[in-house]
Amino acid sequence: MNEKRKSLLKGLRAALTALQKAGCENVYLNGSFVTSKENPADFDGCWDLDSVSLELLDPVLMNFTKKQAAQKKKYGGELFPNLPESSGQAFLDLFQTDKSTGDPKGIIAMNLRTFE
Repeated sequence: MNEKRKSLLKGLRAALTALQKAGCENVYLNGSFVTSKENPADFDGCWDLDSVSLELLDPVLMNFTKKQAAQKKKYGGELFPNLPESSGQAFLDLFQTDKSTGDPKGIIAMNLRTFE
C-alpha cells in the first residue's frame, strides 16, 4: 500500500469513527478509492441518517460548501448523508450507477456497529 492510500485510509478511519460516535450505523464507499487505482485522489461515500444524533456529529461532516473543502482538508475525502442530491436521486442510488453508462455497479457497505 502506497503513502497516498495510507493517508486516505487514516482520514477515512477518523471520519468513520466520528460518524460512529454520532450513532451512524451504515456507510457506503464509492469511487476510485475502492478500486485498484494506484493513486486515488480521495474517497467518496454516503452514510445513513437513521440513528444519527446530529448534535453529536462533527459539523465538518455536514459542511458542503466549496465542494466539501472542509471535509477534504480534515478527512481527505467526502461523505454525504444519504439524502436526495440536486438531481433528486439519493446518494446511495447515485453511487450504485456508473456515470458513463448508467449501468448498475457495486460499492462497499460498512456496518459501523462492528467497526473498530
